[in-house]
Amino acid sequence: MANLKEIRNRISSVSSTMQITSAMKMVSAAKLKKAQDAITAMRPYSDKLTELLQSLSATLDVDSGSKFSVQREVKNVLIVAITSNRGLCGAFNSNIIKSVQNLASNKYANQNVSFVAIGKKANDAFKKTNKVIANKSAVYDDLTFDNVAEIAELLMDKFVVGEFDKIEIVYNKFKNAATQEVIIEQFLPIVPVEGDANLSLDYIFEPSKVEIVEQLIPKSLKTQLYKSIRDSFASEHGARMTAMHKATDNATELRDQLKLTYNKARQAAITNEILEIVGGAEALNN
Repeated sequence: MANLKEIRNRISSVSSTMQITSAMKMVSAAKLKKAQDAITAMRPYSDKLTELLQSLSATLDVDSGSKFSVQREVKNVLIVAITSNRGLCGAFNSNIIKSVQNLASNKYANQNVSFVAIGKKANDAFKKTNKVIANKSAVYDDLTFDNVAEIAELLMDKFVVGEFDKIEIVYNKFKNAATQEVIIEQFLPIVPVEGDANLSLDYIFEPSKVEIVEQLIPKSLKTQLYKSIRDSFASEHGARMTAMHKATDNATELRDQLKLTYNKARQAAITNEILEIVGGAEALNN
């Protein structure tokens, strides 16, 4: 059994860890509320814009399709991996990294795959492959629509010039503080709507449908990427809050066990001292 000093040191160490994890949990909980409100408010707008764009695109002739909807033979694929800049958030980052690796090695095993890293954890995981064409981790320093729009424009330009035939986004979708879902979403080319177009032919479009679509597509793509990063940002704080809550509970349980061990060892030491005193007294009496 460890001596009393060692146990006291471990109790002190675990208590300090517990205070740190508890503080991190409260910080993440505060940040989560703001991030959750932002993504909750944005989703309806993003979904409606995408629905409108797909419906309009479905009514256009094939020859008048957008440069962003061109279907080419898939030879070069770009995967945008969205993670966090920091750890201590459970399996949040590892789930994305594993999904990206599976996507590259299975679905696109016969294609040339490159990566755009949004988050230091993604960059650290894939930079060893020498296929990370851009590291955009700094976007989290000032997460605004304009800063994300610059990344979206980079992706659009690379698709239009034919550098990549397909672009996919992999990110964590926020459901609640304890649950995040890994989403693999096609960014380019634009996925055509399934079934008949929802827009009635009685509508009069001014300007023409083609012009409206050409104006909507860049905005929709920027919004789609911004929503994905916002989803991931909210998921990160939810995952970290949950992870720190579990860590705090585990530290509390370990501290209590150590205290029990310490009390037992202390009681045993006191009992031994009493026995020695009694034994010494009896020896004197004899």
